[in-house]
Amino acid sequence: MKRSFLCILLVLVVGICLSSNVRAADMIKIGFDIELTGDIPKVGEASKYAAEMLKEQINRAGGLKVGSKSYQLNFIYEDNETKAESAAAAALKLITQDQVLGIIGPQASKQAIPAGEVADANQTVLITGWSTNPKTTLDRPWVFRACFLDPFQGPVLARFATEELKAKKAAILYDIASDYPKGLAEFFKEAFEKIHGKGSVVAFETFTTKDRDFSAQLTKIAASKADILFTPQYYDEVPLIVKQAHELGWKKPILGSDSWGSAELMKLCGNDCKGLFFSTHYAAAGAKGTTKQFIDQYKARYGYEPDDVSALTWDATRLLLRAIQNTKGLTGDLKKDRKAIRDQMARIREFDGITGKMSFDGRTGDPIKCAVIVKISQEGKFEFYKSVCP
Repeated sequence: MKRSFLCILLVLVVGICLSSNVRAADMIKIGFDIELTGDIPKVGEASKYAAEMLKEQINRAGGLKVGSKSYQLNFIYEDNETKAESAAAAALKLITQDQVLGIIGPQASKQAIPAGEVADANQTVLITGWSTNPKTTLDRPWVFRACFLDPFQGPVLARFATEELKAKKAAILYDIASDYPKGLAEFFKEAFEKIHGKGSVVAFETFTTKDRDFSAQLTKIAASKADILFTPQYYDEVPLIVKQAHELGWKKPILGSDSWGSAELMKLCGNDCKGLFFSTHYAAAGAKGTTKQFIDQYKARYGYEPDDVSALTWDATRLLLRAIQNTKGLTGDLKKDRKAIRDQMARIREFDGITGKMSFDGRTGDPIKCAVIVKISQEGKFEFYKSVCP
């Protein structure tokens, strides 16, 4: 009796192991290194929501076809806590322990730069959706992005301030301790002074992460006689800056960057942000085609309009999946497959993303794509104003 029971048990164990191996062999693992907690948790939420929607859509349709075989997608989410050191640790875990084929994220440059260093050193493709700082991909052949860069975004905003807002003098307020706003503030200043001459940026004021009182800096800005205030800060800081500026009597335009483009911005900012402009990656209001389909599906599922982080995560994930498909077949050798995916990423041309068309020239991980300027309407909607292309 005991022998029969042991035989049955052994058969069951072997069956389970074989079943697990088959499932593992028929599955593609993608890692997500995202900001689920910390200062900007809505960024991580938007990333995960978009990823889950895409994964379920593909898996329901039978999986991802690579060569002659179909694979189910398994997405592994790691919270980088909006910290640089946590982002690097999360990337290393995904690569060495979870053995993912590639990584999406981090989204913010402060996290994407160190995570990108880890991915490049371990020869694993990392695609950030939202990190616009040049350092993220610089001299890192394994790191890519789905967004435009700050050296492009800065001049776009400087020209917009000049041509559309008629600004001749500018003030800038930014977080000196964070890679993204620091870099973009410098690119904007350089571009604006190239147009109007040295000294046309009449106030270049800084603060440090976690600061919430900007009255000293804004008092200097108000006295500087600037025609415009540019602040490339995140959605949780912008409402405080804008409201405090208005309380101090600032009535001139305030211009923002793609870090403004969160679904949370208007909940926090309200009337103070209406009528303002910022650069971003796509405009939800008035969208058509596949972009509108994405927006409608997202709203139906999650109850609110997807922001640019959601859209860029969708595009970044689809870029990675396209590169996997373009290998024409996975070998099961992780090192070889990661190398094949990297090579195919660099060759992607004319990719139709919901944030626009993009191509990679094989020299860098930076796409060639356009930027969008949006205006915040009186209804609090992010409305398309104009498109600016390289």
